[in-house]
Amino acid sequence: MTTLNVSPLTFGRRTLLAALAGAAVLAAAGPAAAQTWPNRPITMIVPWGAGGGTDATARMIASLLEKQLGVPVPVVNRTGGSGVVGHQAIASAEPDGYTIGIATLEIGGMHHQGLTALTHEAYEPIGLYNSDPAAIFVRADSPYKTAKDLVDAVAKSSDRQFKASGSAQGGVNHLALAGLLKAAGIPTARVAWVPSEGAAPGLQDLAAGGVQIATASLPEAAALMAAGRIRPLAILAPKRDAAAPDVPTLQEAAGLAWSMGSWRGIVAPKGTPAPVVARLQAEVGKAVETADYLNFMKSKGYATGWTPGEGFRAFMVANDKNLGETLTEVGLKK
Repeated sequence: MTTLNVSPLTFGRRTLLAALAGAAVLAAAGPAAAQTWPNRPITMIVPWGAGGGTDATARMIASLLEKQLGVPVPVVNRTGGSGVVGHQAIASAEPDGYTIGIATLEIGGMHHQGLTALTHEAYEPIGLYNSDPAAIFVRADSPYKTAKDLVDAVAKSSDRQFKASGSAQGGVNHLALAGLLKAAGIPTARVAWVPSEGAAPGLQDLAAGGVQIATASLPEAAALMAAGRIRPLAILAPKRDAAAPDVPTLQEAAGLAWSMGSWRGIVAPKGTPAPVVARLQAEVGKAVETADYLNFMKSKGYATGWTPGEGFRAFMVANDKNLGETLTEVGLKK
């Protein structure tokens, strides 16, 4: 089975080089654009709900950009349509540098599912800044103590006896669970997927007893874990997370070789002037190297790194291909 191993993601911190490259492009491509931009607020669109990892990291970067650029950078959550609404809002914005947004793994899967014609080609890539593997969670009082216990119970259950949540239909956390089930030889329809606009509401549904299973990253679940309301059974990655060394991999816990994770990057609408794109790459690259950002990400358990421009574009191309293959294998490609 094809797996999408996006975490831990190997990408170097090339902020200084990005800044130097950006400066060179600005000088060559249009000094006037660089000198006049920005002179008003820059809107950052997040395709997912407040409280999740995408929202949290976006707001941190936006606050740093405000300090660096001297203009407000309000964050707007545009949810709905399994991520289509927000991603489309970014792509459809005026390409003048005053609207940017967060693209997530779902941009590589939505068109494969027939939800939209939108792809990564609708954007100018600014940079990839985060990638985290998914994990599988149950309530703290769940009778299932290991991932193998849970998988065995699901295998013996009737269709839709178990319910799960953590993302929109076809989103990263849905695919994480669907791939796990397929790796275990269980029909993916056996578990009923309850769509949510991001990990936060899905995890809340788990804690409240509305579903029995949730998939999300460990950082996204940190608050509910700390409150003793949910617990992780396994991480869907090739190796354990250094920030949570006691959580086994799915291979260790259930003998299943399946990995899946989320990623987040900043993009601008296609056609945004090259000098502005270069400036954004340099400024965001600078922001993700600050102590404030790195301390925030470390405190939340989020992975850090920076892959700007064409490196990010190549990553999205590969993500699109891998997601198409994965969706085909789990029966979700249209």
